[in-house]
Amino acid sequence: MNSYYLIIIAVVALTTIFIRFAPFIIFKNGAPKIVTDIGNMLPYAIMMMLVVYCLKNVNFFAGNHSLPEFIAVLFVILIHKLKHNVLLSIVSSTVLYMCLLHIF
Repeated sequence: MNSYYLIIIAVVALTTIFIRFAPFIIFKNGAPKIVTDIGNMLPYAIMMMLVVYCLKNVNFFAGNHSLPEFIAVLFVILIHKLKHNVLLSIVSSTVLYMCLLHIF
């Protein structure tokens, strides 16, 4: 393997390690309230961005082409409200969506 690639891998690894440990080094006495608030809101914001990205090209007014997407979205909401398990919600709604694609 070329030494150039090893240097790149080492720099990327060290950068990743630094980024992971930087908050613990910077906030030894606890994080400020704004940082903890952003940390609490960020997962929900990311999930909403993923939902918008996944549904951006879906035409809900074009026959039954959007029916699998609509059913899968409702199903993931229902399963998550009932079981409070993210992995179960994602996997079960993905399987349902794939099955619905073959039906419709």
